[in-house]
Amino acid sequence: MASLPAPSQLPPRPRLIDREAAIAELDGLREDAADVPVTVLITGSVGVGKSVLALSWAHMIRSYYPDGQLYAELRGHSDRAPASPQEVLGDFLHALGIPAELIPGEPAQRAALYRTVTHDQRLLVVLDDALTAAQVRPLLPASPTSVTVVTSRHRLTSLLAQGARGVYVDRFDAAASLAFLRDTLGSDRVDRQREAASELVELCMRLPLALSVAAARLAARPSWPLREVVTALAEEQRTLTIGDDMAVRSALDLSYRALGPETARLYRYLALVPGSTFGGDAVAALADIPRLEARRLLGELTDANLLTDISDGRYRFHHALVRLHAAQLAEAEDQREAREGAEGRLLAWYLATAAHAERQLRPYRTGLPRDAEPPPAEPTDFGGPQDALGWLAAERANLSAAVTLAHTRGREVSAWQLADSMWSLFLYMGHQVERVGVEETGLAAARAARDPYAEAKMLNRLGLSLYDLGRYDDAVERFEEALQIWRRLGERGREAGSLRRLGLVSAARGDHEVAIARFTASIAMYRESGADRQAALGLTDLAGVLVAQGRGSDAVIHLEQSRRMLSEVDDLYNRARVGLLLGYAHVNQEQADRELRSALEIMDQLGSSVGRAAALEGLGELAERTGRPEEAHHCYEMALEVLGEAESATYLRLRGRLDHLS
Repeated sequence: MASLPAPSQLPPRPRLIDREAAIAELDGLREDAADVPVTVLITGSVGVGKSVLALSWAHMIRSYYPDGQLYAELRGHSDRAPASPQEVLGDFLHALGIPAELIPGEPAQRAALYRTVTHDQRLLVVLDDALTAAQVRPLLPASPTSVTVVTSRHRLTSLLAQGARGVYVDRFDAAASLAFLRDTLGSDRVDRQREAASELVELCMRLPLALSVAAARLAARPSWPLREVVTALAEEQRTLTIGDDMAVRSALDLSYRALGPETARLYRYLALVPGSTFGGDAVAALADIPRLEARRLLGELTDANLLTDISDGRYRFHHALVRLHAAQLAEAEDQREAREGAEGRLLAWYLATAAHAERQLRPYRTGLPRDAEPPPAEPTDFGGPQDALGWLAAERANLSAAVTLAHTRGREVSAWQLADSMWSLFLYMGHQVERVGVEETGLAAARAARDPYAEAKMLNRLGLSLYDLGRYDDAVERFEEALQIWRRLGERGREAGSLRRLGLVSAARGDHEVAIARFTASIAMYRESGADRQAALGLTDLAGVLVAQGRGSDAVIHLEQSRRMLSEVDDLYNRARVGLLLGYAHVNQEQADRELRSALEIMDQLGSSVGRAAALEGLGELAERTGRPEEAHHCYEMALEVLGEAESATYLRLRGRLDHLS
């Protein structure tokens, strides 16, 4: 049976210095365990390098856990709310290959399913920055051959009482601290200024995070004497209250005060970004500066070790404490109006750019959201549909977070329009569970805005998401609500759309005659209002029911008519869908194969994982009914691999096909 690749979620391996004893202790705990799951709790003060140790060791031992490595930031000490076990369990179950429709909503049921799935797997799980033992317990895998690594500032005594083994991480000793400085600044520079280097080490309390921030400032200024930073850091610490984070806070404050005014302003504003990563274009909109200037300032913050350059021109805060530091500064130094203005510019940029990506992917769409205020000074352009889809995929987490942020801030129009502008991403790539959450927020925003048109639109969007998850009763409820609104508004074309969607549910349930009646009625209404493209889609859906009834010849007639109508429209995706159905409908095997392969090529060109999986499933079905089971098996396996995280009823159906062949 085909399966998704084993999850490999560990962040990149960090630099590790002078933790040989801790690594040996961790290795011993893993090797001594027999027939019981191993849970290791790494504790220590703020900035001591708990996460660096956990990730470094995880990379060292990952080859022993072939069933996968799972990773989650639990946000125990962040400016954002701690991650809930339910949220993390959903992500873990998805990564382990559980279809979305099989993941329960109740936390206890999710935890039980997680224990079942992990019972006989060799897994490595890293849970970073835990706040409580209750946050950790549901995330522990059940397998006796698994290892879980938890980091926390707190000694989670109830977790230890249940068998977890504790490893305490202390600060560097003086020698290791100097070795860290030599690694960053060079041996000659440190050894020539040994006395100042030793003082710097003690002012940083020999904490790796504080040392890395201070050293980054010196590395960017090779001619600076170390004594200058020592003097400044000592002055900073005189104004702080003694505590675990004194050295870290003083090092961050020192680096912050060394920034130029524009760089410091950007540092504060970056804490307003709703997601965890950001690119230069978004940052330019946030700070209302040119893109080149944004990239220059991001480079300065990276050189100061406040940001990390991850890949493809994207950045993130170096540590959760750094983001929290920036957030506290923004609250203290920036007026509320300035912060709200920055958030508004960022949301407007996301909305305008997502809508532009929509135009690239579906140029036939009318009535796209255009209410972004203020409009971006430098809108992002795309070279073509693939670039647009790539941008939507890269920004998916940030766009989802932006929908929530806009709704939370009362920017209801932006919230529902952002949700609407993500439609192509979900259509082409799936992500069905996340999609439901986004569209539920969009619906709530549309209702809060008292906009019945937007409400009905989001009801249709949400209904389709629920339909794709196989939640047919819930989908019907949303479609019928939308239908009533369209009728009140006198929107005949939109009314036909809801009727057509109800036909999709009937077809999925096997109520073919009801589906045919609804499709036929919607096609007539579309033609009445001159909506030829929508009428073509209705004909395509009608043909799908006829194929399911074994009436392939009748289906071909409707599909050829739909193809002619779509030939006048720039809608490559739906033309490929017509080809897919023709592949199912044609009796002639060569013609069916040709249609399916042509559709596969187009879906590949568009970058649609959902479309590629559908074409591969069609080729597998054709191979199966023409007596080529091995080829069918291969096609179904490829379809599952392509589908990846695109959770839908398709996933379960493909599993069923493979089971049948086996």
